[in-house]
This record gives sequence, structure tokens and C-alpha cells, in this order.
Amino acid sequence: MSVQFRAAYDAVLADWPAPVTSREVPTPHGLTRINSCGPLGAAPLVLLPGGGATSTVWGAVVAAGAGRTHRVHAVDLVGEPGLSVPAGGRAIRTPEDLAGWLDAVLDGLDGLGPVTLAGHSYGAWIAAHYATRHPRRLARLVLLDPTQVFAGLRPGYVLRALPMLARPTPARIRSFLRWETGGADLDPAWLRLRDETARFPTVRPVTGPRPGLAGLDRFPLQILFAEQARCHDSARAAATARAALPGARVEMLPGVSHHALPLLAAEAIARSLAA
Repeated sequence: MSVQFRAAYDAVLADWPAPVTSREVPTPHGLTRINSCGPLGAAPLVLLPGGGATSTVWGAVVAAGAGRTHRVHAVDLVGEPGLSVPAGGRAIRTPEDLAGWLDAVLDGLDGLGPVTLAGHSYGAWIAAHYATRHPRRLARLVLLDPTQVFAGLRPGYVLRALPMLARPTPARIRSFLRWETGGADLDPAWLRLRDETARFPTVRPVTGPRPGLAGLDRFPLQILFAEQARCHDSARAAATARAALPGARVEMLPGVSHHALPLLAAEAIARSLAA
């Protein structure tokens, strides 16, 4: 990890509106960094970011109210940019490994009871896989524009992302985000951190099948889609979610793209989490 990355990470975290307690939780797959805030006695909320975003992306959601209604635990994904440190000989390779890793993270959070688990994008894919394997640990599941759960990725999106994924540079990251968000005004400090992820030593992200949908709505389930997402057809994905999970609350958030969702739809997300 570069000094520049750590400085950019700390700068975004410093903008969170509430005092943050940070810790590294040991798991079989390495140390996992968790940034926590909010009332100690409040209901626990575990937040998983999208790929490349780091746990710091949740600051706007915390500021919009989640940090008042919940005890928030924002997680850096192992193998992704952030302050989590993968174990040398225990790489995460399968969805089952991811579920075991997240189970160990929850074990390390002071014996939490059932939690609200929320994830965005790749983090939502992880959350859905976890929910199918460990439903008793969840009080509620919130999926924010989940990828590879209700719809596949559009070929045009994948082609546009390939240069950034194959050989990331700050310029390529910025260009991709401008295209996907339609030039939305994103937090400058967060953009500087995204620039620094170009030089972050990551491992290949775990991929795999879509999670099984049967039973995902056995507990309260909310699914929020970004109307202007370019990664998939949000309307079609929402229709699939409603048909497969009639007990779920499915909403479309207008005027926001996939990658801008945690930053620009923070108030809508916080309202859903508080509901």
C-alpha cells in the first residue's frame, strides 16, 4: 500500500460525520479492516462496498442518517483496495470462501446478534451469497443495485471497463466513472482515493454463479436499483426480482447511476435502512 493511498483513504474517512472506531478483525483469510460508528446500543448494520470503492464510500449514507439509526460497521473487502490484508496462503477463491470470510467478520464484531446486511454492486452479490448460506445471522438484507444477481452485465459496459481493469490508471478510472455516471458531480476526496486504487496491489476478484434466489425473502428484503445504471438493464432486473421474490420490497431510484449510487442517493438509501 502506498503512502498516497493511505493518506487519501484517511482523508475520506475524516469527513465522516460521526466519531469512527477502526479495527482489524482476524479471519482465516487475513485481517479485515472495519470502520464503525453510531450509537453503541443501536441495531447493527454491516455495509459491504462495491469493487474498488473501499468502506469509506459509505460516509454519505452515514451522514444522511444511517449513523443515527444504526451502529454501522463498514467493511473493506479482502483482496480489494482498502486496509484489509489478505492471508498469504488462504486466498479467497469461491463464493463459499467469501461466505466463510464474512461469517468470521461477524464473529469478530463482539458477538453481534442478527444484523442488517447491506451491499452495493459486487458487495451485494457477496451479501446475497452469504444470505443463502447463513440466513439465521441476518435480521434484514438490503441489496443496492446488485450485479450478477438478477441480471447479467451488459457487454458494452464490460468492454468499456476492460482497459481500466486490465491496466488501471487514474485517467482510465476517471474516464470510466465520467462515462458511467454521466459526468455526475462526485466527491473530490473520494475521487482522489479512487485514483490511488490504480496503484493498489489487488488479487483477482472472486466470480461465480448467481446466488440462488429461493428463500432470500424469508427475512425482510429490500432491493434498490439505480435507474441510470449502465452495467445492466435496471428495469428488467427489477422485474425479475419482483417475480422471483414477491415478499421483497423493490424500488427504482431515479436519476442516479450504478457507481454514483452510494454517494448521490445516500438520503434514499438511509431512509430505506431506517424503515
